[in-house]
Amino acid sequence: MNTSTGYPVGQVAGFAGVTVRTLHHYDEIGLLSPSARSHAGHRRYSDADLDRLQQILFYRELGFPLDQVAVLLDDPSVDPREHLRRQHELLTARIGKLTEMADAVQRAMEARTMGINLTPEEKFEVFGEYDPDRHAEETRERWGDTEAYAQSQRRAASYTKEDWLRIKAAQEDWGARLVALRESGAPADGEAAMDLAEEHRRFIVDHYYDCTYEIHTGLAGMYLADPRFNAFYEAIAPGTAQYVHDAIMANARRAGA
Repeated sequence: MNTSTGYPVGQVAGFAGVTVRTLHHYDEIGLLSPSARSHAGHRRYSDADLDRLQQILFYRELGFPLDQVAVLLDDPSVDPREHLRRQHELLTARIGKLTEMADAVQRAMEARTMGINLTPEEKFEVFGEYDPDRHAEETRERWGDTEAYAQSQRRAASYTKEDWLRIKAAQEDWGARLVALRESGAPADGEAAMDLAEEHRRFIVDHYYDCTYEIHTGLAGMYLADPRFNAFYEAIAPGTAQYVHDAIMANARRAGA
């Protein structure tokens, strides 16, 4: 800096990341008037002017209107150290608020990342009257610390409405073939039924999580023991829950599990 002339307005604007027009406005309202002028009448800012500009921009960043900034800076009872103390308090409060906001956003991101990301209308179109989030809290409490749960939630979050419609169609096709097989009189421990059970397990692997035979047989037990799962399979056709259970158990034995 040439201390005899000071900083030109364009250079100060570049330092501070503001426009020349902003500095002109501050000068016009008396908030920041340059300490000197060049022989040609151009504004020249001193180091003290830059210090004041820094204070102005600090308070502006915190949302103070210009008239309040002027009062704060021109209060004769407040020395520079008091300004620093006040700014420290304001920054601490701002950091606390921003931390709360960041936590809220993070929770929202996790909710989006770890669940079905569809609008209510799309959920109704895909799932009908069944709300896939109805038992979300129970599911999280029971299996939330497992890798299978994490995998399932991550995959579910990535699926679009079209993906869910394809998954739904595939499930309905599998259910129809299962019912047809059962009605044909094929035993649940026969090859055809075990093949459909294995298809069911692979479907879970491909779309939700790594479903081992151990996990699969655990699911089979729930299809009988849990009234909600039982009702789902019985809605396909009476007796389906028991048939699926038996086919899954037979398929696990076939696999040596």
